[in-house]
Amino acid sequence: MILCFDTYYFDNKAKTVCIAFESWENDENYQVTTEILEGIEEYQSGEFYKRELPCIMSLLEKIQLENIETIIVDSFVFLDDNQKLGLGGHLYRELGSTIPIIGVAKTNFATIEKNKRPLLRGTSIKPLYITSIGIDLDKATELIKNMSGPNRIPTLLKTLDTLTKERDDR
Repeated sequence: MILCFDTYYFDNKAKTVCIAFESWENDENYQVTTEILEGIEEYQSGEFYKRELPCIMSLLEKIQLENIETIIVDSFVFLDDNQKLGLGGHLYRELGSTIPIIGVAKTNFATIEKNKRPLLRGTSIKPLYITSIGIDLDKATELIKNMSGPNRIPTLLKTLDTLTKERDDR
C-alpha cells in the first residue's frame, strides 16, 4: 500500500487527506481518509513540519500501517544537502525510520542541490522536485515519473490536492 498526504489550512483549522493505493501506475482504485483539526499553530518560517506533522500523525492513527510500502508528502524530505530534515524527514523519524518517504514539491527549494531531483512529466517545462529518505532518490524519482497521468502532476496527487481543498467542514 502507498499513502499520499496533503494538508490545507483555513480558519485556524487544518484538513488533512490521505489517499491509499496499491499500484504506482493505476489511478482508479484508491481509498480516502480525511480529518479536520482545529487550533492549528501558525506557520513558522523554516519549521513547516511543526505545523503539518501533527496533522499527518493524527490521521495516521486511523490507518493500519502494516504493509505500507511508501508514503508521499507534498513537501521536502530534506531542506539542504547536509540532510537538515524537512517535513518528510521528520515524518520518517517519527515513524521509527521504517517506512520510506518521498517528497514531491511543486516549487524549488534553492538550498538543496544533490539531495533532490527535478522531474519533468508530460509536456510540462516546469519540474516537480523529488526528495526521499529510506529509498534511493533515483528510484523514488522513477516511481513518481511512472505514476498514472499524462500531466506534470500525477493523477492521484492532483486528486489529493483537489480533495484537500474541498470545504466539507460546514
